[in-house]
Amino acid sequence: MTESGAPAAETRDDTPGQSVTPAIPGRDAPTAPVAPAAPPKSRRTSLLVTLVLGGLTAVPPLSMDMYLPALPQVTAALNSPAATVQLTLTTCLAGMALGQMIVGPMSDKWGRRRPLLVGMVVYVLATALCALATNAEVLIAFRLLQGLAGAAGIVIARAVVRDLYDGVAMARFFATLMLISGVAPVVAPLIGGQILRVTDWRGVFVVLTVVGLLLTLLVWWRLDETLAPERRQPGGLGPALRTMRDLVADRVFSGYLLVGAFAFAALFAYISASPFVIQEIYGASPQTFSLLFGLNSVGLVAVGQINGKVLVGRVGLDKVLGVGLVLVALAGAALLLLSSGIFGKVGLVPVAAGLFVLMSAMGLVMPSTNTLALLRTPHAAGSASALLGTSTFLLGAVASPLVGIAGERTAVPMAVVQLSCAVLALVSFLGMCRPWQRKEERTAGERTGL
Repeated sequence: MTESGAPAAETRDDTPGQSVTPAIPGRDAPTAPVAPAAPPKSRRTSLLVTLVLGGLTAVPPLSMDMYLPALPQVTAALNSPAATVQLTLTTCLAGMALGQMIVGPMSDKWGRRRPLLVGMVVYVLATALCALATNAEVLIAFRLLQGLAGAAGIVIARAVVRDLYDGVAMARFFATLMLISGVAPVVAPLIGGQILRVTDWRGVFVVLTVVGLLLTLLVWWRLDETLAPERRQPGGLGPALRTMRDLVADRVFSGYLLVGAFAFAALFAYISASPFVIQEIYGASPQTFSLLFGLNSVGLVAVGQINGKVLVGRVGLDKVLGVGLVLVALAGAALLLLSSGIFGKVGLVPVAAGLFVLMSAMGLVMPSTNTLALLRTPHAAGSASALLGTSTFLLGAVASPLVGIAGERTAVPMAVVQLSCAVLALVSFLGMCRPWQRKEERTAGERTGL
């Protein structure tokens, strides 16, 4: 780091094992605008900046999951039906999805720092107001605002990584972020439960306010602007929408976007269904469920680290992604066979093993997907990050209610949703990304001097 807090530049070699290059104008992404200037070849961030970026990506799961143990208290304290209080979760999730579509293009136009600081300040205020809500309707409104503002953290954090890194280095950094953000959904409900031991549900929002305030101060103090003025996108809403249209028109980028969204939907199906599948259907205690949930999260984070530290640079990112998708599909198929009764009545161990493989394989899929998609969009990393984030949140929200469509006494819907999402992700990867085709084009280009 420099004395001003900016990441110091560092020389980096070519990216061995990297199988993806940015889109070739006029060939496989004809509608994508040409970058006004290439991003820096390499930079190195300090540990503190890495932790800040990881904290920003952890804001959404903290905002959602830390609040979960307090739902019964909120229902009683505000004298509202449970269905109404559940809307406080839905509106926060919807706000995070919509907010990314707003903040992403803003960061491409005005840079990363200003929109991020504004978003974090609004997040802190909205979270504090949630703690002061006097009825469910007011809480729902402030949760929507909290989601809209909290989206700035996750969408701009991804864009900052794209500004600072390229190729193998970017894939490794995304794996590092997974180590931080992957722990958040595990520890958030535990932290929320401990908070409720000493205070009421309002205390959860007080803690979130303090966390948001600390992150805001750290962003202001240590995170300098990473998008140079000459690389910013001009114009207002119209150009922003055209940029997003051009990104979606890029077949390969849209393929990676769909791969990431469907993979996240499979993950969200697990998060939504696992409490009743493991406890109600297979009779596990809450403590056993917590242990298995934590073990699966450890598997995801551990495989993500193996991916970033060992595989990246030695194995092409598309190959890693393909293997991860196949493992997710196989795990989904195994879970469907086990839950459908084809092998008779099975116990918890085989089902838990299938869920562990599915979750662990996400450590190969998610960092690779983000990296491969953002490699194609150095000219509009904020808008691309917004599209990636919004699509995952929306498909995750769709997958969540489907897992309980046949009631709470069968795990078949969960397995069906997971397998369907895995297959759709594989179809998107093979049908739209076509990594073998792009490899042939690059080889031909090298032979002709292109």
